[in-house]
Amino acid sequence: MLTVLKAGKADSAQPIAHTEMVIAYSPKSKFFSKFEGAAKGKGDWWEILQEPGLRFGRTDPVTDPQGRNIIFTMMLAAKMYKQPDLVEKVLGPAINEKQIFTEPTMQARLQSGELDASSAYKIQPAPFNLPWINLAKEINLSGQNVHAEHPDVSLNVGGKTYNPEPLIYYAGVLRDAPNAKGAAAFAEWLKRDEAQGIFRRFNYDPPGEASALHP
Repeated sequence: MLTVLKAGKADSAQPIAHTEMVIAYSPKSKFFSKFEGAAKGKGDWWEILQEPGLRFGRTDPVTDPQGRNIIFTMMLAAKMYKQPDLVEKVLGPAINEKQIFTEPTMQARLQSGELDASSAYKIQPAPFNLPWINLAKEINLSGQNVHAEHPDVSLNVGGKTYNPEPLIYYAGVLRDAPNAKGAAAFAEWLKRDEAQGIFRRFNYDPPGEASALHP
């Protein structure tokens, strides 16, 4: 949306929902009881992910934003929990072929028990009847100011440098919209109870304290 605004295609954008990073885990994992405890606040999820033999899955950070977002989440967790080697201990190198899978394959591997846990957006595990661990808001990329609050956090991969971005969804009316009135009405509807109820049903959360974007 920032790209759309900077290109002069819209005057503003309103936040309508957000998601966040979570750790999905397999009901068939031998670490299931430990994950269940961490999901209930009993035990540290990041310590479980360092267990010998644990199989963790994530997507390619070169081609998939989620693949980068789990690295950012681990970087923020390393700061928050004062575990300087956390990224290396859990993920290894940024491109770790033992952990990288395509997104649809990852869900199937969790269901079968081939993987013990994986990165995920909160909207993803429920349709596959997979449990997940909610992460602290300081590290789950749901906050609008995550980049400003952590200017030292960046990732160099695939010849590019990336910074953490908030997992917030926006809607804006395009300046050259053929039906500007209808677009404005739809954008307004997205903020109302009916649309928000649909978002909740599919595990999208409210935008919270996120503010509108402007060029």
